[in-house]
Amino acid sequence: MQFIDLAAQQARLRPQLDRAIARVLDEGQYVMGPDVARFEKQLAEFCGVKHCLSCANGTDALQLALMALGIGVGDAVFVPSFTFAATAEIAPLVGATPVFVDVLPDTFNMDPASLKRAIAQAKDDGLRPAAVIPVDLFGLAADYDAIEAICRENNLKLVGDSAQGFGASYHGRITGSIGDIATTSFFPAKPLGCYGDGGATFTNDDELAALLDSYRVHGKGHHKYFNDRVGLNSRLDTLQAAILIEKLAVYADELEARQKVAERYDAGLSNRYETPYIPQGQTSVWAQYTLKTANKAERDALMEKAKAAGIPTVIYYPMPLHQQKAYKEFPRDPKGLSVSEDLSQRVVSLPMHPYLDRETQDRIIEVVAG
Repeated sequence: MQFIDLAAQQARLRPQLDRAIARVLDEGQYVMGPDVARFEKQLAEFCGVKHCLSCANGTDALQLALMALGIGVGDAVFVPSFTFAATAEIAPLVGATPVFVDVLPDTFNMDPASLKRAIAQAKDDGLRPAAVIPVDLFGLAADYDAIEAICRENNLKLVGDSAQGFGASYHGRITGSIGDIATTSFFPAKPLGCYGDGGATFTNDDELAALLDSYRVHGKGHHKYFNDRVGLNSRLDTLQAAILIEKLAVYADELEARQKVAERYDAGLSNRYETPYIPQGQTSVWAQYTLKTANKAERDALMEKAKAAGIPTVIYYPMPLHQQKAYKEFPRDPKGLSVSEDLSQRVVSLPMHPYLDRETQDRIIEVVAG
């Protein structure tokens, strides 16, 4: 049994993928070829944003966002502790300081009250509050209404990290269109993933779009051999763009299938475990289906039962970032990050993908709930 069955999706799309790859090979434009611009246009239209600029991976997308926003030394960048390291690591890479914020116990996303405390702490530490990076964890958009209000009050830039949540809806808006800049990842395991690495940035601001375009190609000016600023080499390969065009064509259909899988899990497991909470007015793209057990011992028992039955499970994330060796000296919410610490001991994710058939899912539910 596969935790994420990429082979099933490939079997569905193989003729289209073969034609797309052959087209790129015939054209011979492997870097920034015509399919890159075509994909960017389609992706921008999908989420309802003016500009989409692809790049080499989701981590670069975040770093490019901070570079375009002018974030640097002395600046505080507020990030959740309960997430993957990429969200935090890009702050030191541009000379800024990550400040860790706790998450909510039900959505697992950034806690606005904790963000307010972290901002006050950063000011006390002599840092300039500059940007906040909420994460659309496991496919669910963060509480953007509350976070946007805090950004306005504190003159903060907002970068939406939608590596796991691209395409989720939030009160009529689609992730990718929220924030000064939004980002996503096309890592193969993501809901919209390629066959290698890739990422993208999104913005409605023409000036930011021009900066993002410059920074992703060595800080180019009006010509690639004229450099206006120090940039990166971060471009999406044409082959990956061609593959993603075909995947985007079935993405809406796959999101509907993921929702049905989630609903079947909810029906079979909600009486036994705490199942994912989706606030009213929102949808998830279900990058992960994550249960919350009563304690670590119960999680260990669940995972052991699943392993014995040949069912893969994964813990996202076994240690919050503020406890990691690389990040433990950085500032954080002065009240502590107790929810992030608690979740790391209790969450466990089950197989989730659009091609999970009923028979297989029934077996998973029977084992996990037993």
